[in-house]
Amino acid sequence: MTTGADLLDLSPVMPVVVIDDVSDAVPTARALLAGGIGVIELTLRTPVALAAIERVAAEVPEIVIGAGTVTSPAQAKEAADAGAKFLVTPGTTDAVLEAAFATGLPFLPGASTVSEAMRLAERGLTALKFFPAEASGGVAYLKSIAGPLPGLRFCPTGGITVATAPDYLALPNVGCIGGSWLTPKKSLADKDFATVERLAAEAATLAR
Repeated sequence: MTTGADLLDLSPVMPVVVIDDVSDAVPTARALLAGGIGVIELTLRTPVALAAIERVAAEVPEIVIGAGTVTSPAQAKEAADAGAKFLVTPGTTDAVLEAAFATGLPFLPGASTVSEAMRLAERGLTALKFFPAEASGGVAYLKSIAGPLPGLRFCPTGGITVATAPDYLALPNVGCIGGSWLTPKKSLADKDFATVERLAAEAATLAR
């Protein structure tokens, strides 16, 4: 895996995971893997996120572990040092973009407007995160920009459900989608990893 474009082909759904208890990280990753999902975007939204990435990288090497919600240059480096294999940003500032390039890792930079997408394309980035997807126009928006921006593919994330996922995946400029429904907060709190595996198995069958 050498580019962001490769990330879009790993799975129809990229699980967007928030870990509150570091001990949940490894069993969550194993449940996703058992369900047929070989990638996980673990978001840097909690104090234990970096430690969780370290554990997954060390104990579940079969899954491609990435860091999501990278919003600062420091976080990009910290995530790489923790063992993340890719980065995902919700938006893209110059500083975050340069830091992401500096890690040498593939990454999906966030964009929600045509101008942002064009600016990233000028830097040679053709695989982008479209966030927040539903709030920014969803399927209709992505469909409307496919013509003027034919060289770009997206991983839309934000507000997508298992019911709306097929509509996104049917678009030619969508490689995969980001979904938080695979790892419900309550399921993780209850240590109910069987539910995570079941939801992952359902997601893995979604057609692209």
